[in-house]
Amino acid sequence: MQAEFLAALSPAALAALPWLFDFWALPHQVPPGGDWRSWLILGGRGAGKTRAGAEWVRAMVEGARPGAPGRARRVGLVGETLAQAREVMVFGESGILACAPPDRRPEWRATRNLLVWPNGAEAQVLSAHDPDALRGFQFDALWADEIAKWRQGQAAWDMLSLGLRLGTAPRACITTTPRNAPVLTGLMAQPSTVMTHAPTRANRAWLAPGFLDEVERRYGGTRAGRQELEGLLVADTEGALWTRAMLETAAAAVPPVLDRIVVAVDPPVSGHRGSDACGIVVAGVSMRGAPRDWRAHVLEDASVQGVSPGEWARAAVAAFHRHGAGRLVAEVNQGGALVEEVIRQIDPQIPYRAVHATRGKTARAEPVAALYEQGRVGHARGLEALEEQMARMTLRGYDGPGSPDRVDALVWALTELVVRPSAGFRQPLLRAI
Repeated sequence: MQAEFLAALSPAALAALPWLFDFWALPHQVPPGGDWRSWLILGGRGAGKTRAGAEWVRAMVEGARPGAPGRARRVGLVGETLAQAREVMVFGESGILACAPPDRRPEWRATRNLLVWPNGAEAQVLSAHDPDALRGFQFDALWADEIAKWRQGQAAWDMLSLGLRLGTAPRACITTTPRNAPVLTGLMAQPSTVMTHAPTRANRAWLAPGFLDEVERRYGGTRAGRQELEGLLVADTEGALWTRAMLETAAAAVPPVLDRIVVAVDPPVSGHRGSDACGIVVAGVSMRGAPRDWRAHVLEDASVQGVSPGEWARAAVAAFHRHGAGRLVAEVNQGGALVEEVIRQIDPQIPYRAVHATRGKTARAEPVAALYEQGRVGHARGLEALEEQMARMTLRGYDGPGSPDRVDALVWALTELVVRPSAGFRQPLLRAI
């Protein structure tokens, strides 16, 4: 079909085809319809954000013919620094000059940091580094690149927004890899903002061979990977016991030599397809020095959901043997003696401790969160589901759907390994049965 389509085109149409971005664009690179003021493009590294921004500027300034006016005549091009704006947005491989067809190619006037199109439209290149220096500029279109990493992002954006006041419908395009920056979260909350999103892999066809495999091998399954490759905003919940910074520190920790390993289980109330997950977490501890100096490492989140008691018991026992654990700890508030019974049906000889929660989830979790604040807990890769629940545990309780079963299992594991020995059993957070 492609060959037939191309064969039907005239020589002039074939020559124009490379410059018709609407024909080649990926879904996240196409401006949404409707009445909006800001179009926010969130994406991983190499997802095609710069190309989308450059082509949007083209669409705003170009008319039907090279000399015909477009929708915009005064454009702002703003990067974190002047050099970055110039080298990426203007001269970059996906920048405006690379995207412009020969008969519509703007002229670069270096002394003024200005692009001028054949139809008279102009684009001023600016830096967000000094927000006060943005006073006095005014636009009918604005492209802001990597706004989430601007050092004075909110102040710079406020100044630019005040300058976006020309024409009948001034608009902005913002391209960025997401970070938990107030300016970005504020933009996302505005009713006049529309968003598109794509991970790095969406632009695979235009990336160097092997690049995606290499970066996914290095960063896949990490919090940095979620931000830089998936293009997802990793933000803190208000009052969270575990902040994103704490979890990033844990993910970067070097695994110590472990002296003891346990598997902790938080069984669901029922065992059917719609039931809560059975939290199963494997963790170990390096017992060097006094208990207050011990360091723990979370090895695996083996949680399962929507399975029968026999199935979650098999998953827990398999994790126990897979890691050479010394004990299996299970909360028995819901199942009582039946929890041990179902586990021993799988392995009658497994070293087992039943624990009973006598305090609320937050009270039990706080001493464990304190270990993270002290930098005493590390994480293996691949714990995204557990970390997402951790980030939603707050002083008020769990701020998320369902029950934090994975966090409950984590708390039991680290309480068994570190909290109880460190407390000398004086104020136990669990009662052994």
